[in-house]
Amino acid sequence: MLAYGLAGLIPFWAPAAAGLVWPELRGAAGLLLAVYAALILSFLGGARFGRAVLGDPPSPVTISLSMLPRITGLATLALPATARPAQLVLLAAALLLHWLWGRRDGGAPPWMARLRTLLTAGAIAGLAAGVAILGG
Repeated sequence: MLAYGLAGLIPFWAPAAAGLVWPELRGAAGLLLAVYAALILSFLGGARFGRAVLGDPPSPVTISLSMLPRITGLATLALPATARPAQLVLLAAALLLHWLWGRRDGGAPPWMARLRTLLTAGAIAGLAAGVAILGG
């Protein structure tokens, strides 16, 4: 799981690195970073949904809230390219909020909290690098 998780951080960092090497690609790299962050939010919401429906009985509140990450990601992607820094900050904030929600989850195995903390920190740092390098 650690190897897959760390590999999943590459797309959070590669756009900023590409923007350093090829400044003319910063616009496309910023869009790619935003789309990837939104996809990860959707993935996290889907995982939360899957766990919620397995409950007996399923939690309607958790099922409903698990839709928010994908809606947030999509709404953030609808912002214009001129708002790229704000877009990346909003996506980082959404990832942070999802991490905070996960910290309250008692049903996950103990190693999951440590892994999610590492991966969320790496993703947010990659988005911050994107703001600094690709920002505007």
